Amino acid sequence: MKTASVTCLRTLAEPLAALSLSHLNSDTRQRLADDDLSVNAYPTACGGILYVGRPRQRIPTEADLAAIFEIAEQAGIVWLKFDNEAAVIDGLPIFETK
Repeated sequence: MKTASVTCLRTLAEPLAALSLSHLNSDTRQRLADDDLSVNAYPTACGGILYVGRPRQRIPTEADLAAIFEIAEQAGIVWLKFDNEAAVIDGLPIFETK
């Protein structure tokens, strides 16, 4: 039974990438904190988790986020976790934190 559960869970797994909150401009960061983004988002104490989908469900109205969603979809990423301590991704814009 445990083996079947493990196998089942693996088939349901969806890729998540953790990236620095610095890839979002200050307005988008604030909208994430306020749970007011144009896409499905789950704010956390130090960032948030956003649903991209497979294929991408929506194109964000926030330009910085739309560019990241485009790249995430190409990479096969279904969830994005934005966090202060996550990696800075080479090639993505970086915005100063206030």
